[in-house]
Amino acid sequence: MNKKILILGIVLSAAVFTACVKDLDVKPKDPNTILAGNLNDDPKYMQETLGKIYASFIINGQGANGGPDISAPDNDFFTTFRAHWNLQEITTDEAICGWGDAGISDLNTQTWSANNTFLTALYQRLSLSITYANDFIKNTKGSTDPAIMQYNAEARFLRALAYAYHIDLFGNPPFTTEADGVGKFFPKQLDKSVSVARPMLFNYIVSELKSIESKLGDPKFSYPQADKASCWMLLARLYLNAQVYTGTAKWDSCKIYCDKVINSGKYTLATNYRQNFSADNDGAHNPEMIFAWLQDGVNTYGGGAGTTFVIESTSDATYIRAEDYSNLTSNTDWNGNRARKQFMNVLVDTLATYGNVPVPATDVTFAQCKDKRVYMKMKKSMDIPSASSSGDYGVGVYKFTAKNTDGSKPADYSPAYANTDFPVFRLADAYLMRAEALFNTGDLTNAVKDVNMIRTRAYGNATGNITTAQLTAKFLLDERGREFYYEAQRRTDLIRFGKYTDGNYNWQWKGNTFAGTNVDKHLNLFPIPGAEVSANPNIAQNPGY
Repeated sequence: MNKKILILGIVLSAAVFTACVKDLDVKPKDPNTILAGNLNDDPKYMQETLGKIYASFIINGQGANGGPDISAPDNDFFTTFRAHWNLQEITTDEAICGWGDAGISDLNTQTWSANNTFLTALYQRLSLSITYANDFIKNTKGSTDPAIMQYNAEARFLRALAYAYHIDLFGNPPFTTEADGVGKFFPKQLDKSVSVARPMLFNYIVSELKSIESKLGDPKFSYPQADKASCWMLLARLYLNAQVYTGTAKWDSCKIYCDKVINSGKYTLATNYRQNFSADNDGAHNPEMIFAWLQDGVNTYGGGAGTTFVIESTSDATYIRAEDYSNLTSNTDWNGNRARKQFMNVLVDTLATYGNVPVPATDVTFAQCKDKRVYMKMKKSMDIPSASSSGDYGVGVYKFTAKNTDGSKPADYSPAYANTDFPVFRLADAYLMRAEALFNTGDLTNAVKDVNMIRTRAYGNATGNITTAQLTAKFLLDERGREFYYEAQRRTDLIRFGKYTDGNYNWQWKGNTFAGTNVDKHLNLFPIPGAEVSANPNIAQNPGY
């Protein structure tokens, strides 16, 4: 499946989905659109429809060929990717957004309610992706054609991924499969109690992934399609967070699936860390990439979606200009997202770099730091005077770029839209997930080996390597921050380590105070959107909301 397939995907006419929120009614844009029942008329329809499911995670819809899947005042503002990124990043120490749009300030300060627009958007879009997948799975189920069987497995993987986001963020979403059909009805949760339903949903996702493992293509068979390694990575990540989701840790299971990825022999760490976030980071050029959301600047893009959003929202006209560091010269410098000072202290080892003196104002890009994962720049002030202060305050981040790794422009360069894929799973995560699993089962020797694989790449040599005495839970959490910042993982990691709402780790404007404060543990789960709870008698709200 090439990149263009993802923008050619058709709208399933059967997907008139009412998850009881009126905004979730989705209808075909064109009466001549291919119907789900016609999928078998031509093999290309099958692949194009599958492409539609992939695309539902990253763009708002079919653009000029059919418009957005869900109407909104700003269609790119409320894509799955952007809403998920906001919930994972600006609710943490890694980012804060200076824009005044509805819903952003609540996320900046961990003061959201069930009416937050980004929560509603993500909930709706994940449910829509599940509905697309259900319809595709129903219409391809029972086929003995090897290609169609594989497509069916990929759709099941994408449905499992959407449910994995749901279980992590909302805990207890409505549950539907291909057996429920598609239409206007009131979907039900697996149980009204999130403490009961969440483990049930966990078991279902795991069971689905294990069932399709053998049906997916071999690792690296055809990037960007989901393959066995994608399945193993999702299983590993679910098991990594099993204690949060179910109350029971599954470290041994996490290690098993990390081993499968690492031992497959199909992936190696990119020599240059930055390649993972450059225009040539796709699977054909980057040995580390396992699964990603595609962007190519020509066929699969959105004005405010995907990596274009990450790049432009972190750029500004004074300190970090997108034109300088990414070659994006059109509709640029939105000046919104940047890191909070506390995360700068995670990413930059200031004591090792600068000794017992403040960071010198002359080292604006932290160039003296030996860890080459640092793509940050000082702005007007590291302190952010108010939760709504402009992007001129805080610490700038320019990790993602629309340039190739060597600084050149990609072949399909666009001045407005990034060509850079967004990593969902890459090999470094298999090493650090396995390290955490080994640490929690007492095998510090091998855990350190995995950590040092990552740190050797980061430092270019063994000078950043650690010993077993230095490996602590805090170190593992910090190392994940250093490796995966701005990759939409931080909230989940902080929760797993007990540092998101409490744990005495605070950052500026957490809890809506300058110094940061602990907040109630019920915020470890987002609420089910209020409109959904009001409209659907089968839906119970999460505790505390």
